[in-house]
Amino acid sequence: MKVLLVDDHPIVRAGLRRLLADEPEADIYEAADGKAAVVAFREQRPDIIVLDLNLPGANGIEVISRLKAVDPSARLLVLSMHDDASHVSRALRAGAAGYVAKDAPPDEILLAIQRVAAGQTYLEHTLAEKLAFTAVRAQSDPLSDLSARDLSILRLLAEGHTLPQIADAIGIGYKTAANLCSLLKAKLGAASTVDLVRFAIDARLSDRDADRPGRDPGLGRVD
Repeated sequence: MKVLLVDDHPIVRAGLRRLLADEPEADIYEAADGKAAVVAFREQRPDIIVLDLNLPGANGIEVISRLKAVDPSARLLVLSMHDDASHVSRALRAGAAGYVAKDAPPDEILLAIQRVAAGQTYLEHTLAEKLAFTAVRAQSDPLSDLSARDLSILRLLAEGHTLPQIADAIGIGYKTAANLCSLLKAKLGAASTVDLVRFAIDARLSDRDADRPGRDPGLGRVD
């Protein structure tokens, strides 16, 4: 098994070498940054790349994308200090076949390496739970991550107010209101302002916001 270790900390690479010491016929190569990782991958064609996300010059997500561009069949396992669902999701979307936190037990890290090298996938149990619950929450209520100001803008749009009226109602400039609407489109996957209005109406946002503390009886200024 040929393994490429990509981490800018020599002590981490040394620890992984010791962990792999008993693996039969394990050929281990190292790289300390993304550029060196791509070069080493082209030269050695390892069975698996174990990489950190915090790399000098380019973050690990970018490195994953570059390696997959070189060879779509590249097997990548992320070993990172980041154990939140956001980092896990981004790494998997970029093409990683597995993800393990650096504080995972050595036996689990070794198991993850073995499985990913064998063409399987691996996700540490606690990380899988976080990812699953985050996905469920996002599906059950897409408004849950929006701020009070975001919700007020959506409600005002649903009530038929124009951007200048919304800007005046919540005490911001027109350009700021327009930018916030653009951000809302990105957050909710809306293609147009009409889609935002339809989304707010379908979600009965006016009803949801009616009892929100601090709402004025008029246009709903949020300070």
